[in-house]
Amino acid sequence: MSEMLSQEEIDALLMGTGNEESEIREDFNDDEKDAIGEIGNISMGTAATTLSTLLNNRVNITTPTVSLLNIDEIAEQYPIPFIIVDVKYKEGLQGLNVLILKEDDVKIITDLMMGGSGVISEDPISEIHLSAISEAMNQMVGASATSLSEMFNKKIDIFPPRTFRMEAMPGNFMEIFPELKETFVKISFKMVIGDLIDSEIMQLLPISFAKEIVNTLMNAYSNEPAQTTLSNEKNESVSARKQEAQKETTYDNSIPAEMPETKPVNREPVNVQQVAFQSFDNVVSRGTPENIQLIQDVPLNVTVELGRTTRKISEILEFGPGTIIELNKIVGEALDILINGQYVAKGEVVVIDENYGIRITDIVSPEKRYNRI
Repeated sequence: MSEMLSQEEIDALLMGTGNEESEIREDFNDDEKDAIGEIGNISMGTAATTLSTLLNNRVNITTPTVSLLNIDEIAEQYPIPFIIVDVKYKEGLQGLNVLILKEDDVKIITDLMMGGSGVISEDPISEIHLSAISEAMNQMVGASATSLSEMFNKKIDIFPPRTFRMEAMPGNFMEIFPELKETFVKISFKMVIGDLIDSEIMQLLPISFAKEIVNTLMNAYSNEPAQTTLSNEKNESVSARKQEAQKETTYDNSIPAEMPETKPVNREPVNVQQVAFQSFDNVVSRGTPENIQLIQDVPLNVTVELGRTTRKISEILEFGPGTIIELNKIVGEALDILINGQYVAKGEVVVIDENYGIRITDIVSPEKRYNRI
């Protein structure tokens, strides 16, 4: 019985893991939280402007909230499944930066990027959604990296982001991001896009990487006084040279004894006309959006429809090899061309080597376009 542990020793053993966790959490203090929050606030402000231009919609990303969490707490707080965007830095910084978005938010953003009204599709997340949101995040984080470059006084660049759907936590998450299997920094932003999205976007950073960012910021600020002093010296030198130049230059303001006689000058009459302003009453077509190059690499499904018909279930059950189905298209009539299910053009069938092709004969006006069901 003399070998038995005391109650204090038992409590210490049971609380050992908690103490380690507390030490980790205390290692990233409040000042560092404030600094990383301010960095996120500035960089996300620039990113919001970029996203607003891309979506042609008002985007507001509010001041972030910084906290320390582990993987189990993230699984409890954030619904599954969600979309993960993994951004790695190519130059200037070295570390992991993970963005988490909700599925419905991704569907709205990608629909806006493709010219839609921001409708949440009932279809599951596809490669088109992932490709589009990856390009959007690439533009956002690229703008954020530019802000960090100005803030840190050095070039910062990123690799193209990886985007995928996360369906299970925490096992899959820990396998993909082993750097986040312990406590990490969570920076959450409230994201509002027009009247369509009022949600949250989350950024996850390993504590070591968050500290590196804060230290980089502090080092950049510590170098500013020397640069300011040097700038002041240059300004003082320029000012001194200006004063010397003014001393050397003299002006004779005295009035001469005899003023020369002035003669009237004959001027030719000036033709004065009323200004004619351009009329803005006529509606001008928008043409190609200026930001279309941002989504040029997004793949779209192109479908050529030969024709359609309607049959009863009893008739379909009688289908077999050799059954002939009459369609609603007349011989020689132009075929319909659909982009992502939307009717956009007409064309005629051609043969290219051994493959069928379609030659576009007519582009349907936007007013007459509609989705085929």
